Amino acid sequence: MALTIAELVEQHSELSVSQLAEKAQCSEAEVVAHLPSHWACWLPKEQLQWLMYDLPSWGPMTTIIQVAGSIFEIKDHFPNGKPGHGYYNLMDKQSHLHGHLKLENIANIALVSKPLRGTESYCFQFFDEQGATIFKIYLGRDRKRVLLPEQVARFELLKQNMALTELENEL
Repeated sequence: MALTIAELVEQHSELSVSQLAEKAQCSEAEVVAHLPSHWACWLPKEQLQWLMYDLPSWGPMTTIIQVAGSIFEIKDHFPNGKPGHGYYNLMDKQSHLHGHLKLENIANIALVSKPLRGTESYCFQFFDEQGATIFKIYLGRDRKRVLLPEQVARFELLKQNMALTELENEL
């Protein structure tokens, strides 16, 4: 008998979201939807533009782009940008990350704080309509690989605000 996604998450909590999705033969968004609420919540898509403007103030982070089994990491602050010609154009000369985000293709944004191989891990995960990950932004770490506490505090505050908003919507 095949395990449900929730059972897989429970039995293999040390695995990454992408590994769990591969094991469950589902999208990463489906896995995130089955994570316990203390590990993940959803940011309303209406907050996407605000998030793009806010992320550059967070400091150094790691942006991850995964394509065809290859993983690209850019360790730098998320660049400033602005909308134009159908894209959110990353154009900060102080950042090593440049490019053009097709924001209309981002269907969902998750805040995931799931441990990864026994280590605390926090990321913003951006999904398309099919639940595939477009890119991820992990919180930064210092030289000793310790998460930056001010980023963790901001992330947790954002998660709390999302939980309160969700609770208000239910009432």
